[in-house]
Amino acid sequence: MINSHIPTELIQLFSSNEAANYRIIPFEMQEDNHLRCYGDENRDYEKIIQEIAIIYDLDVAIERVDAEELDKALNFYYRQDRTFSSNTQSLHISDSDFVGKLIEEADTLKSSDIHFEPYEKKCRVRFRIDGKLIERYIINKADYPALVNRLKILSNLDISEKRLPQDGRILFERNNLKFDVRVSVMPTIYGEKIVLRLLSKDQGLLSLSRLGFNEKQYADYYRAIMQPNGLILISGPTGSGKSTTLYATLNILNRQDNNILTIEDPVEYTLPGINQMQLKEEIGLTFGSALRTFLRQDPDIIMLGEIRDQDTAQMAIRSSLTGHLLLSTIHTNSAWGSITRLIDMGVHPYLISETLIACVAQRLVRLLCPHCKKIFHPDASFTGGYNLNPQDNYYEKTGCEKCYYTGYLGRKAIYEVIPIDKYLSQLIRKSETDINDYLRQHDIKTLRDSALEMFARGETSLEEILPIISETI
Repeated sequence: MINSHIPTELIQLFSSNEAANYRIIPFEMQEDNHLRCYGDENRDYEKIIQEIAIIYDLDVAIERVDAEELDKALNFYYRQDRTFSSNTQSLHISDSDFVGKLIEEADTLKSSDIHFEPYEKKCRVRFRIDGKLIERYIINKADYPALVNRLKILSNLDISEKRLPQDGRILFERNNLKFDVRVSVMPTIYGEKIVLRLLSKDQGLLSLSRLGFNEKQYADYYRAIMQPNGLILISGPTGSGKSTTLYATLNILNRQDNNILTIEDPVEYTLPGINQMQLKEEIGLTFGSALRTFLRQDPDIIMLGEIRDQDTAQMAIRSSLTGHLLLSTIHTNSAWGSITRLIDMGVHPYLISETLIACVAQRLVRLLCPHCKKIFHPDASFTGGYNLNPQDNYYEKTGCEKCYYTGYLGRKAIYEVIPIDKYLSQLIRKSETDINDYLRQHDIKTLRDSALEMFARGETSLEEILPIISETI
């Protein structure tokens, strides 16, 4: 039986094409480059073993398994290269509209980024779907330079510059699809790597009530954003959905009697009725300098893309103190950790206690594919340690065609919302770091609580929530 938990570093020894052609899956690396692989019980591997020994300097031993079981495992561990069809036309690198069809495919698969990566003998195209990169195409090395030039022309970049990084954008509009595509070009030893970030113009998903707040969290957060002044901080790592939460918040606050100003890097969504500014540090337009300008523009609400340094932090506090509602993000692991981060930036605790009205932390958790997830029973030590019923059914990923053999389909945000009351203001003044007892007494769910509840409901897997529940406040 094939192991369902093969280390990623072993899977990456071969590309999806190579694994499919050889019909092997590596599962154990032993001493002296001795590699054990699963193989088809009906196939002769003598020449394949010799070829791998010459190309990769690996001594391969084959453990034969059922052919059907091997096929399922290949689909699970390796995203097979496929030809995408758009309007009955196949997608080929020679197609003059290759980039346009690739963007359409990315939208169909709900991908956020497209990666073009050159290597010594081949180039590949990967899509980031639900936060994870999945290989979609292999491009001939000889065809890659033409693709790079095409992307540079579309994004108004210098095609002759191949030594320095470049940034550009493509305004894409077709068949009711509107994208602002951010283009980043970076030189590598094998050529230029390009990443396209797709920023959809569709505002339909920016509804605060649909993002993942539970009833109490939504009520606490809504009450905070309705305040006439103060500071609201949303924390989390890159890619945790902070910007989406901020935009959904602005959609609620975007009324005719509000003057809303934003400074962002980049402007991901354009919102009618809101004055949005793009950060340009190369000409001195920083978060801090933009905030100084904003205070002379009679704002009611300010959205600051990120608090990165002492100058920005001080200006954010000043803006909150002078009668404005300021929304921003900060990189911390927990909601309460944002206070410690501000103190580290040189903001005095009493200023934080006077201005902060809510701190929020969030993560994006992948949802198990409903078409193929299977029942899973965790160890009794785990269920006991986290107060879960060991008799309940829990679920783990499998992988099928509908989820591109990843086992997951879509993502959902989980939150930790801490409204700041008089008691917490006093704790902020004292730079208190441990508020676990307070959170339990007031039924405030932490990220750990929210993640465990998702797992208990069968929405996600244990491996998906383990990084979250291992974090501490």
